Amino acid sequence: MTTDPTPPEQDPIFTPLVFRNLTLKNRILRSNISGRFDNEDGSLTQTRINWECRFAQGGVGAILSSYVPVAMHGRIIAGYATIHRNDFIPLWTRLGEAVHRHDCRFILQLSHSGRQMDLPGIHNQHRPAPSPTHRKEPLHGFLCRAMGEGEIQRLVDAFAQGAWRAREAGLDGVELHAANGYLFTQFLSSAINDRTDRYGGSLTNRARFLLEVIEAIRQRVGRDFHLQVKLSAIDHNQVLPWEKPGNTLADTIQVARWCEATGADAIHVSTGAMFPHPLNPPGELPLETLAVTYDAMISAGVNGFRNYLLFRYPLLRPLFRWLWHRMQRGLPIEGVSLDEARAIKRAVSIPVITTGGYQSADFVRAALSEGACDGVAIARSLVANPDLVQQWRAGRNLPERPCTYCNKCLTNAPKNPMGCYEQARYPSREAMIEEIMSIYRTRAELRIPEAEGH
Repeated sequence: MTTDPTPPEQDPIFTPLVFRNLTLKNRILRSNISGRFDNEDGSLTQTRINWECRFAQGGVGAILSSYVPVAMHGRIIAGYATIHRNDFIPLWTRLGEAVHRHDCRFILQLSHSGRQMDLPGIHNQHRPAPSPTHRKEPLHGFLCRAMGEGEIQRLVDAFAQGAWRAREAGLDGVELHAANGYLFTQFLSSAINDRTDRYGGSLTNRARFLLEVIEAIRQRVGRDFHLQVKLSAIDHNQVLPWEKPGNTLADTIQVARWCEATGADAIHVSTGAMFPHPLNPPGELPLETLAVTYDAMISAGVNGFRNYLLFRYPLLRPLFRWLWHRMQRGLPIEGVSLDEARAIKRAVSIPVITTGGYQSADFVRAALSEGACDGVAIARSLVANPDLVQQWRAGRNLPERPCTYCNKCLTNAPKNPMGCYEQARYPSREAMIEEIMSIYRTRAELRIPEAEGH
């Protein structure tokens, strides 16, 4: 439906989002999502540049990169670009320059998997992953080992080095991925962290690793480079009923306050102590697609074959559907974490961004106008409609072909290129495939230049 568009200067969606060191042209960020677009050694490719520019051209104010590891053993999957080497800086510079051409900012998400992965690569295959705990990841069964304090300090330095490389590349800021089950979450969560040293036990101790990283980044790059932190407002760790629930909203509010006091410029609110999670991303989990793609993960964790059987055989699927969807009852898809973001925003003085199924302009406009958040981060709805922001500016509340929240983009990811796989949104299957594969076309105006003299 199209209505008379609100003048941009009066529309909260299109008012600038002002951080301490960074200003975005509007309140919409492309949230972290990506496919396996890059090289085995962690260097980024032209396909990565094409992917990010698709959303920059569509009108978002900033792009949060996909998960970018600060160490090769911290990858969740091979084929994701990393920031662990100085000679990658020029490649990230080219990506930033390409995004900036569209008056869009680029924020690099610094990450480490810990015990939570998708498909281990050559650097972390057949070896327990570093984590705060010895207990394996419960869903897929990835093995791990508790890190020593010396190893923790080396990783703190790796995050600081990653932030320095992002700044040297001319990027606009960094985000620490302390949500959704990755390494920071493993330290923060009362359901996962079972340490008895100064990195475990109390919330103060569990937050120590994250706060030390923020301090180290500030020491390395100073106060003038944008730094934000993504937190799971509530762990909801009991996807498998025998697991503990984990951190509460009150815990996360305190962590957010500590992050602000230590030097964070913004908080990005998500939910869930694993990814994927029934509430992140909300919506369906098409087991029929997983039955085709999950075989790529059978050997990736000790529970892989068990999960494959639950997806593969129709008689077993109701059991998994019950486990997965029981946590969604009574909750919305759009704005699933908005109430938690509102509570965190009341507790801090820095901007708060929230993610969670946003797609309708009226809903986002109301959330911003009511002061529940300062900006929204969107992934799947932009994968379906990279020009969503432009459609909102033209007066549409919903895009012409809305995202159905089917999550087929997610369940295809283990084996297939990232993109929208909801055939009902296309005139034909061939048109769907053409759209998905278009990201691989070389675009001369965005090509990473060869070094001079070559």
